[in-house]
This record gives sequence, structure tokens and C-alpha cells, in this order.
Amino acid sequence: MAGQFEIKRSSNGEFFFNLTAPNGAILLVSNRYSGRSEVDSGINSVKANAPIDTRYQRKESSAGEFYFLLKAVNGLVLGRGEMYPSTAAMENAIRSTKTIAPTARIVDNSS
Repeated sequence: MAGQFEIKRSSNGEFFFNLTAPNGAILLVSNRYSGRSEVDSGINSVKANAPIDTRYQRKESSAGEFYFLLKAVNGLVLGRGEMYPSTAAMENAIRSTKTIAPTARIVDNSS
């Protein structure tokens, strides 16, 4: 499956990226970064850590929705999944993230 990392810039000038599935659905939203080179490091870390199941922390919101955090080996949060209505939907998104992230192309829409 082909997906992409889409690099964007927020209204305050910070950079971030979304990992999207081939259908355009957002699988993962990154943290905010002050510099463009930090984004590249973040994407490389997501590519390296995404295939490893123990890097995912599965969570439930106070509203009863489910989401995940992808963490680096040092425990730093690399990104967060969207909210899902069930654990099955969240697990499906995790499986997609594991498959898509390592080979996803990078699209820079930050300018």
C-alpha cells in the first residue's frame, strides 16, 4: 500500500506532518517542530518505529473513543492516531500505519 507523509506548516509557523493512507485518511499526526530539519528526523523515526508493535500505546479518551500514540525507543511520542469508535477500528489503523509508514513517500506542502 502506498501512502505519504505530508509536511505542513501551522499558522504560527511550526512544522508538522500527517501520515496518510492511500485513500487520504489520516493515520498519524506528528508533534509540532520549530525547524524543517526536525521534521525530517521525525519522519525517519516514524519510519523506523512504526513496524514495531511495542512502540504503540493504545488509549481510550474520556468520551469513550480509542486512539494510539506511536513512541520512539526512548519513550518520546512521535505522533498520535485519530479517534476511532472501537478498538477494532484503532487496531486496523495501527496495522495500516505499520505497513504504510516504512515506504511512504514524502510530500512537502510547508511553503
